[in-house]
Amino acid sequence: MDALRLTELLEKVHNGKLSVPQAVARLRDLPFEDLGFAKVDHHRAVRQGFPEVILGEGKEPKQIAAIARAMQRKRCNILITRLSADKMARLKNSVRGLNYNPAARAATWTARPIPTVGKGVVLVVCAGTSDISVAEEAAVTAMMMGNRVERLFDVGVAGIHRLLENRPRLNAASILIVVAGMEGALPSVVAGLIDKPVIAVPTSIGYGASFNGIAALLGMLNSCAAGVTVVNIDNGFGAGFAASLINRL
Repeated sequence: MDALRLTELLEKVHNGKLSVPQAVARLRDLPFEDLGFAKVDHHRAVRQGFPEVILGEGKEPKQIAAIARAMQRKRCNILITRLSADKMARLKNSVRGLNYNPAARAATWTARPIPTVGKGVVLVVCAGTSDISVAEEAAVTAMMMGNRVERLFDVGVAGIHRLLENRPRLNAASILIVVAGMEGALPSVVAGLIDKPVIAVPTSIGYGASFNGIAALLGMLNSCAAGVTVVNIDNGFGAGFAASLINRL
């Protein structure tokens, strides 16, 4: 259930096309549906503008399938994050219509075409090819939330001319998600070039002293460039969600 479907439901009741008991039956599982092992929050799209997202990591395929089917019954768009290819293969026969993005490790399903609600382009920038998985998670999230998304990959500070060659694209975006591992320098550089919000995403990519992304996280938190907001390590989803909320304003 989202705001659009709730409005349609109330209009049908108002126009006499749907009885009050029928409307109550459709709203019975609001605000959530109890599956025993999970309480599916069907009301979240009304509150936040986007349905509950399924975290695939740590869940059994049968649990993911049950949650996804409950959301399909309510015609909610579905985003499953951190979904391995093996789990996706086991879901194919139990959840109809899932589309899988192996780079993002994310599966999606849409009940209807997604309207564009973002005011401008969300540009997802990543430092190296090894960071693409996290960057793709951010991109898929932002697209599912109704944004126009562009990608600019492999433009890290080790070859900064690759970034500077794309300054028109940086300037044209409404908000930028900048993904980097190692020392995490790229968000500071990007933020120092533009007058747009930058959401920085540290990744766990790097050698021993990167401490699985902690070095990049601390580097981004200590950025000398103004306007940098930092999400958790490898949290492409969180960056895509935050960028979408900002891009609606």
